[in-house]
Amino acid sequence: MPALTRDEAQNRARLLDVHHCTVDLDLTRGDEHFASTAVIRFTARTDGDTFVEIKPATLHRITLDGTHIDPARLDDNRIPLQLNAGQHELRVEADMRYSRTGEGMHRFTDPADGETYTYTQLFMEDVQRVFAAFDQPDLKAVFEASVTAPAQWTVLGNAIATPTPTGQDTTTRWQFAPTQPISTYLVAFAAGPWHSVRTQHAGLPFGLHCRRSLAPYLDADATEILDITRRCYDRYHELFDEPYPFDSYDQAFVPEFNAGAMENPGLVTFRDEFLHRSAVTDTERQLRGIVIAHEMAHMWFGDLVTLTWWDDIWLNESFAEYMGYQVLGEATRFTDTWTGFAIDRKSWGYDADQRPSTHPVAPATDAVHDTSQAMLNFDGISYAKGASALRQLVAWLGEKDFLAGINDHFARHRFANATLADFIDSLARATTRDVHAWAERWLRTTGVDTLTPDITTTADAWHLTVRHQGIRPHHLAIGLYDETPTGQLALRERVETDLTPETGSDHALHFTGPRPALLLLNDQDLTYAKVRLDHTSWNTALRSLSRLDGGDNGADGALTRAVLWNAARDMVRDGELAPERYLDAARAHLPHENDNAIVQGVLAFARTHIADHCTTPADRPTALATITTLCHDLLHRTDSPATGVRLTAVRALIDSATDPRPLQDWLREGTTPGTIPLDPELRWRVLARLAVLGAIDENDITAELTRDPSATGQEGAARCRASLPDPTAKEAAWHAMYDPQHRPELSNYLFAATAQGFWRAEQPDLLRPYVERYYHDAVALAARRGPAIAALAGRQGFPHTLVEHRTLHLGEECLRTGEPGPSLRRHLADQLDDLRRALTARTAQHR
Repeated sequence: MPALTRDEAQNRARLLDVHHCTVDLDLTRGDEHFASTAVIRFTARTDGDTFVEIKPATLHRITLDGTHIDPARLDDNRIPLQLNAGQHELRVEADMRYSRTGEGMHRFTDPADGETYTYTQLFMEDVQRVFAAFDQPDLKAVFEASVTAPAQWTVLGNAIATPTPTGQDTTTRWQFAPTQPISTYLVAFAAGPWHSVRTQHAGLPFGLHCRRSLAPYLDADATEILDITRRCYDRYHELFDEPYPFDSYDQAFVPEFNAGAMENPGLVTFRDEFLHRSAVTDTERQLRGIVIAHEMAHMWFGDLVTLTWWDDIWLNESFAEYMGYQVLGEATRFTDTWTGFAIDRKSWGYDADQRPSTHPVAPATDAVHDTSQAMLNFDGISYAKGASALRQLVAWLGEKDFLAGINDHFARHRFANATLADFIDSLARATTRDVHAWAERWLRTTGVDTLTPDITTTADAWHLTVRHQGIRPHHLAIGLYDETPTGQLALRERVETDLTPETGSDHALHFTGPRPALLLLNDQDLTYAKVRLDHTSWNTALRSLSRLDGGDNGADGALTRAVLWNAARDMVRDGELAPERYLDAARAHLPHENDNAIVQGVLAFARTHIADHCTTPADRPTALATITTLCHDLLHRTDSPATGVRLTAVRALIDSATDPRPLQDWLREGTTPGTIPLDPELRWRVLARLAVLGAIDENDITAELTRDPSATGQEGAARCRASLPDPTAKEAAWHAMYDPQHRPELSNYLFAATAQGFWRAEQPDLLRPYVERYYHDAVALAARRGPAIAALAGRQGFPHTLVEHRTLHLGEECLRTGEPGPSLRRHLADQLDDLRRALTARTAQHR
């Protein structure tokens, strides 16, 4: 399927004005195909040639203004059109394929009860898998849809739907109200025997929907989800002059969803893992709230005002990311959202921005030449770095002027398309600051600035020079902390200052009195930069990090500690801090940490990045033992399970076990240390670890699957089978993932689960023969199954636990000669860069 180029999109936008699209779908045609009819009314401004996209199983009929076009004229996914100036009506009838990869119209049969569900994910260029369309974001139209479905199903879409009889007892036709003008990629449907919770708010119908087998979990959390939804909705109406622009607000939790969620107007779709079958931490509940707030922000950033071309992805994602964290923190009980952002999301941005595949937050238009290139930019830069840049912009500009610029942008471009230049012009009208220069430095450049302190002292004063490696201006806070007689780190003063490139790479500040025990650049994490600590401050942090008090607001201390942990993380990745020194710091301070986001983030980095990647095989048992002891300390020293720290510790304890006997005891007793019951999630986690250790077999996996036959259980079983240290099990898993003759081909979720189980750090001798096969088979798989599966093969499928030069050399050869497609190539390049860093970090061992 050829990617749409920017030039093609611009030419088509100059030629066409699309007014209205009628879509009719019939979902009663069997398990493999559905019927699709699209009628598009548009105007050609001049005579000209263009094309409409569709990717059918069978193309039945095409008419342009009543004249038949031979379906044989379909060229791959394009129907060529010769147009005269004036108004036109195009009708395209086809049978379309259901998807099992989360693209187009995904179809899922729930193993728990046999019920079937379908939903669309049409982002970027997948609308053509469902109906014919001029598939680009700047050809907005009013959509009017109808869907025929089994009588027991409910059909959801972008607007309010009315069910009408079809004259047959087995089917119902759902007619949707016309939408506002929206882009093709935002059209959405979800059909099936949904379990629904409905209410009204601000005069609009609100709904929550999930598959029936998850009904108890939705019902248990519906009050919280709806409360967050209402509070965020009300907060956005306080911030934005433009009211919510659509006629309803449904949130559907759908199976096997590739992303976290999708901002379809009026019908937000979420991965249904956000409905928790098992115990979760408050940090995970906060994350769900952030995603709710993020997707709601898109109703304005992306749906009301939409990017013109995919070089401005950040106009959607960076804003929604920033607003999601900010608005949830302002409107709900989750007031400490920026600590979670700092310890989790921001590191995603830092990592992506230091790889060879880095790109500006807002790339040059000619750098995003087609949709395949654009898809690769949905990454830590467009989300986390972009949101960090916006947080810095608000700190520099002030919230009042920032919001004034946003509201000017909405007013000028409502239900239309806009560019970076349009947005910066709106901000410039709201402030006297040079926003254009700021944007050039922050949005058009790549890489991470580094800030390093240099401190000199005199008898009655001390002097700070900030060494600034980079070209961006920074408005940041500098935290000065003193050790108290009781061993606490107390805030003496927090100084805000501006670092500007015009003053050079060194920025001097002068203070009277004694130097602080700890000086922290970027305290409160206002800017996006790596920070280093001077020798005295680093020793203070190693000694007293867990006793740091951030001032009057308790959340300030957690955010400061997150900045310190990020500094240590960056030093490990850069080969400047030995991995075991990071583990020593975690061992000393994490048992005293009350913020679960920090505990979760530090433990995840210690367990995965350090123990599995940065630690040599000889030192890995010691690393796992340190993590195990740390987890026991967390369990013993944490008084309240409500914080989630106990649950986080139990998960890491299971994942780090080297002796199967305690895990087997927990399975028999149905509980874990800390009196946490073994719910389904923890049972599968225990079984996966026992599988790695060779302490269970197929009979045990089958017995657990009988106990939990859900979709999550199916994934757990696939993960366990692939984890077994047995040549036959490994070959079976490989065959399921990569053999084109394997039937049925794994869905996206089952592929991910199998890949996660396959590459285990405990099994290097068993896995080495698969490394060369991986680089060959993954290329073939990506070509056969498309970008979604290619991305999974490049992430979960990568041999990341074999941190060896041979893995690196074979990967580099694959990039040179193996011809991986764009999605796989990008993920391979990123994984290989992480592999190089892990090899470098191992050289820092014991330094």
